[in-house]
Amino acid sequence: QVQLVESGGGLVQSGGSLRLSCAASGQTFSRYVMGWFRQAPGKEREFVAATTSGTDTYYADSVKGRFTISRDNAKNMVYLQMNSLKIEDTAVYYCAASFHTLVVLTTNYPYWGQGTQVTVSS
Repeated sequence: QVQLVESGGGLVQSGGSLRLSCAASGQTFSRYVMGWFRQAPGKEREFVAATTSGTDTYYADSVKGRFTISRDNAKNMVYLQMNSLKIEDTAVYYCAASFHTLVVLTTNYPYWGQGTQVTVSS
């Protein structure tokens, strides 16, 4: 079992940057696939990025080239660096953990954080 706590959300102007952090409990953090998802009002939760235990990374097309996911297994942390933010990036961002290698499906992640709000203004 793993517990996840996100931080780093906030209000930022279009074109700005934010760095989200996710702190994980547990001794097997390095074995987890770690993902970031987001949910905008009235929309379904969607995949943003993921990193495997082998540090392979995956991105949604909408964020590729702007967002970077990374992890620090020594600190049980995963990060999402978000640059060139757009108004359409506004959402609640969730950190999630899984052992499943099909990283884009929300249903493959049994462990979720509480979410952190990211609001991008014009």
